[in-house]
Amino acid sequence: MSEALDNHIAKLRAKQKISQQELAEAIGVSRKTISTVETMRFVPSVIIALKLAKHFGVAVEDIFTLNKEVVD
Repeated sequence: MSEALDNHIAKLRAKQKISQQELAEAIGVSRKTISTVETMRFVPSVIIALKLAKHFGVAVEDIFTLNKEVVD
């Protein structure tokens, strides 16, 4: 699990009313990949992060943020 990173994937999915499976299909990854990134068991590649940002129409920094402890 990544303690250095937070993400807002579940909130963004909820706004769009889409499932993990639907998001996975939209960006070309498995549902398990979405699940493990969303639950912070896996840190995504830059490519996946960029695909997520493009899908949601937001900046990568709007999806992923460093925990305060890492920044300080």
